[in-house]
Amino acid sequence: MDNPFEVVTDLAIKETSRFIDRLTPEKVGGIFVMALIAIVVLLALYVALFLLLLKIKNKVIKHFEKKNGRSLTLQFIEKLITIALVVYFVVLPLGGQQIANSILGSTAVVAAIVGFAAQDAIKDMFAGLQISIYKPFDVGSRIEFEDGTAGVVESMTLRHVVISLLDTTKAIIPNSKANSMRVINYSYGEVPRSVEFKFPISYDSDVDRAKEIIRKTICDNPLTLNADEYSEDTPNSRSVYFLKLEDSALIMGATVRFPSNIKSEVLKDEINTNVFKALRENGIQIPYNKIDVNLKPQA
Repeated sequence: MDNPFEVVTDLAIKETSRFIDRLTPEKVGGIFVMALIAIVVLLALYVALFLLLLKIKNKVIKHFEKKNGRSLTLQFIEKLITIALVVYFVVLPLGGQQIANSILGSTAVVAAIVGFAAQDAIKDMFAGLQISIYKPFDVGSRIEFEDGTAGVVESMTLRHVVISLLDTTKAIIPNSKANSMRVINYSYGEVPRSVEFKFPISYDSDVDRAKEIIRKTICDNPLTLNADEYSEDTPNSRSVYFLKLEDSALIMGATVRFPSNIKSEVLKDEINTNVFKALRENGIQIPYNKIDVNLKPQA
């Protein structure tokens, strides 16, 4: 009895030979064109899927931005998702899976990866992850590093933090450095900040009237958190003080509290300008040094 496997094999070979014999150059060309079209269509669908996922990612990120703001955590997650999509749709199809398997299968290479993790790029990524999780600062925070760099946090990438300095220039600080330095966060926990002001008035001025003008000007300003709760019977309710006498002026002082999201330079400009105008409008003189030059006539 004939072997069934041999019978099937012979039959397959014969049918294949007949199919090849019936092929003409025109049919071969048609098959090639159809295969090429199928490859192009599949590639287009593959690229379209990749772009669609990127678009969905962007929409999801924008949704959370509108809801919670563009925090450092959100920026970091966005970068990680983008890298993951690129690796999955670009690197792995080009042989990345075989490379990954061969690398992970080698103990020596694993040791090399651990050593490479100490390099700057990987350190910055890990530091960025720590910053996004523990949030020593966030987008919009007004901070100052121990090296003197001070400004407002604008954004964070996988490698660095972008700080907008007082003169609007940008400082690019690696995540590993930003994570290791001591930082003063003036916006942390939304604790109100404060600034001390000193206003000189002339010796001829009405001190009580000057203190009242300064107090009301400060409390009426929308940028401040000072409430006008002054009472003559309650000494601790005072918010403007007669601090000292100088050679040519009486020094009034006040501590102004303001929200952490307000720049101190903006507050100082607002308070100094308004108090200066209020004092002048009410006849309170602000002393300043004068120099009298006397020329002796020549003999």
